[in-house]
Amino acid sequence: MLTDHQRRRLAVKGKLIGRKQLAQFGTLFTADTILRWHRQLVAQKWDDSDRKEKKTGRPRTRQVIFDLTVKFANENPTWGYGRISGALSNVGYHITDTTIGNILKAHGIEPAPDRKRTGSWVTFMKSHWEVMASIDCTTVEVWTTSGLTTFYLLFVMELKTRRVDFAGCTTNPNEEWIKTIARELTNSEDGFLKSKKYLIMDRDATFSKSFRACLRREGVKPVRLPPRSQCGNLREASAATPRSPNLNAHLEKFFGSLKFE
Repeated sequence: MLTDHQRRRLAVKGKLIGRKQLAQFGTLFTADTILRWHRQLVAQKWDDSDRKEKKTGRPRTRQVIFDLTVKFANENPTWGYGRISGALSNVGYHITDTTIGNILKAHGIEPAPDRKRTGSWVTFMKSHWEVMASIDCTTVEVWTTSGLTTFYLLFVMELKTRRVDFAGCTTNPNEEWIKTIARELTNSEDGFLKSKKYLIMDRDATFSKSFRACLRREGVKPVRLPPRSQCGNLREASAATPRSPNLNAHLEKFFGSLKFE
């Protein structure tokens, strides 16, 4: 029976060798087993269950109230907070206007007058399909001389053609790095966004105000997704925090197809 330390050493060396070469050795353990140990090591790096503190404060609003509030707002563009509150009272939920406003803001839904003018996300996408791209980041764990290191991979997709550009890779997605990426993407000669008017992005702090300003100066308008369930920065994004569903679905689907050995 191997100890945890022995399994760790085998997992690290097995990852460096790769599946094909592992299969050529006559070892006591299969390549799948050794690589599974490595995946468990990566998972343990992001497991913060022992560090989470018990939450205190007011209890969260029940999910059924969230769902009904969003449903009433989407189906009735002219309804304000008071009208939605009245509709909820009719079905037994007595919620203040302030709570309703917070729920709608968390879902990226504007107040009644603006909501009526804005239209749906699907309508917006269809009307700007040919001049729209999206940007997002994923991560990969790599064994380096300093141990297990997280690399951040930034991709941009042209939505009409699904053409993807690998924008950059770093272990430290800071302000200067992302501003350099913006300048390269909007280069007037061969920049990936040179013919685009809109760039979809989430509210990750790495897509900073200065990054968005660089895009605007070159005629590309940043389109930020609603803030619901967004991570504060790319380091937290690796912890599988859910994002706004379906609004950047094409790039999320591409990430799901990536395979890292």
